[in-house]
Amino acid sequence: MDLNNLVAEATKEWKELIKGDTPAVFVGNATCGRSAGSMDVIEAFQQEIEKQHIECNVVEVGCIGLCYLEPLVMVYKPGAPLVCYRNIGTKEATALVDSHLIKDTINQERLIGVISDTPQAALPELKDIPVMKPQVRLVLQNCGHIDPNNLNHYIANKGYSGVAKMLTLQPEDVIERIKESGLRGRGGAGFPTWRKWQFCRDAKGTSKYLICNADEGDPGAFMNRSLLEGDPHSLLEGMIIAAYAIGASTGYIYCRAEYPLALVRLRLAIQQAEEQKLLGDDILGSGFNFHIKIKEGAGAFVCGEETALIASIEGSRGMPRPRPPFPAIAGLWGKPTIINNVETLASVARIMQNDPAWFSQYGTEMSKGTKTFALVGKVQNTGLIEVPLGISLKEIIFDIGGGVPNNKKFKAVQTGGPSGGCIPAHLLDIAMDYDSLAQAGTIMGSGGLVVMDEDTCMVDVARYFLDFAQKESCGECAPCRLGTKQMLDILEDITSGKGTIEDIELLESMGDGIKKGSLCGLGQTAPNPVLTTLRYFRNEYEDHIINKKCTAKVCRDLKYYDILPDKCTGCHICFKACPTNAISGTAKQLHQIDQSLCIKCGMCLDKCPVKFNAIECYAGNKI
Repeated sequence: MDLNNLVAEATKEWKELIKGDTPAVFVGNATCGRSAGSMDVIEAFQQEIEKQHIECNVVEVGCIGLCYLEPLVMVYKPGAPLVCYRNIGTKEATALVDSHLIKDTINQERLIGVISDTPQAALPELKDIPVMKPQVRLVLQNCGHIDPNNLNHYIANKGYSGVAKMLTLQPEDVIERIKESGLRGRGGAGFPTWRKWQFCRDAKGTSKYLICNADEGDPGAFMNRSLLEGDPHSLLEGMIIAAYAIGASTGYIYCRAEYPLALVRLRLAIQQAEEQKLLGDDILGSGFNFHIKIKEGAGAFVCGEETALIASIEGSRGMPRPRPPFPAIAGLWGKPTIINNVETLASVARIMQNDPAWFSQYGTEMSKGTKTFALVGKVQNTGLIEVPLGISLKEIIFDIGGGVPNNKKFKAVQTGGPSGGCIPAHLLDIAMDYDSLAQAGTIMGSGGLVVMDEDTCMVDVARYFLDFAQKESCGECAPCRLGTKQMLDILEDITSGKGTIEDIELLESMGDGIKKGSLCGLGQTAPNPVLTTLRYFRNEYEDHIINKKCTAKVCRDLKYYDILPDKCTGCHICFKACPTNAISGTAKQLHQIDQSLCIKCGMCLDKCPVKFNAIECYAGNKI
């Protein structure tokens, strides 16, 4: 079957599903949805539909990005707009069958918005709600809308048209189109994608390889996972195009084993594409051959580095090697190799399905297109977003993210994961593009954004991320192996009240040395969280060192708990909760805390009834 027949068949199936005579229920069933109970919701819909003896399709889709509202459900009735509901449990699912599918009544309490071809005067459009309005979904356009297990759904939405277009061009012309688009690598460094491909294309040798880095090891990052779970064929299409451009016949997807659902859907997508001659030998009768293999990673953060990833695929321990030669010249098995991440390759598919100008109309002069971010931490609307590069950080956190919960003040945001840095409140207007972030001392990274409020201790944040990087260090080079450990020891001294003012200068000096002397990107960026917090929050370091105080009341050795005499009723609850018997007092009498026995676990504060509120946590040490 040729692609034209596939498209005709797929389009017919798709139109029957979203505009046909049969109602349909779409349930977000990616990892975020499943953790909120979407599997039970699907079962509840199926059982109630069968019980009511009505005809209705129940379809699982990926994550639309509104993770804080999971489980998400969209309901279609013929002749009506697609209605999106939030926080649907099994009870709500059963009720929706009766109210929406049978009685045509919209549940206003759970309504998020609708998707329709014509504006609905009485109902909000999903694209116009605050969290969605600033977004531009190019890479994520299918996520949450199509069944990732159904190849026809992808094909009906321009899927593999980029491959068809590619086959009418020479490899050099494909590279030129990616150059015109301005696409830069979405894995962290932001290197121009076309230039990387050209190096490999020009490298000597007939055996070349393409690798997709789907390892995604940053804490709080889930952009790649969501795309793999919601639209796996977009990655495969991007890989086919990239392989054609560089002259590769074999590709690998390096995906961590902790992504079981993504791996299941990837394997199914590969099988489907091979069955339809979209992948494998003689793709669409063109004579071009390309095969994709999956390599499961064990979750080592260092394997996000290109040469360490290559070593892991080859069966060796994931450890980086000196460069040059760069992988584009001598990579997997010593052959020219290109490594791109999931979002980069999915962007390639979108560019070829449309055109370079379509992509480059978004973004800035030096940072074209859109970028996906995992927005997490102390922010109202956590989830996956896609925005034009150059958008301000303020717009992301307050317009899309809804601001900081509980009327707390915004303090900082961590960009780029353990390899990035912390941006303070006074830089909220910074543009989210590669160059602006570099000037602020941080990086774009793969797209993790961890928001912090006034209750966050920035010294402890630096300690946490450095501890992560130190544990994930492969130990190959001394600057990273020893330097990060020494920096971590200093930070632990500071957070425990043992630091000296000289430690600040020492941290800066060691950080610069580790960045310059480390072998790979892990060590070269590991000091970033420390250096940026020193740059923007030096006063907190000085407070820890000079005043022996953690104003955020996070560092255990620099805070204490005490009982308020005018509020304690002697209820005895804290007395029973204390694990070290540090609290004394008889029932209905004022209690006291022996600070020499208190381990500052906070159990007394947690257990004290809210109506009494008789225990307070203080910054510093009680004298």
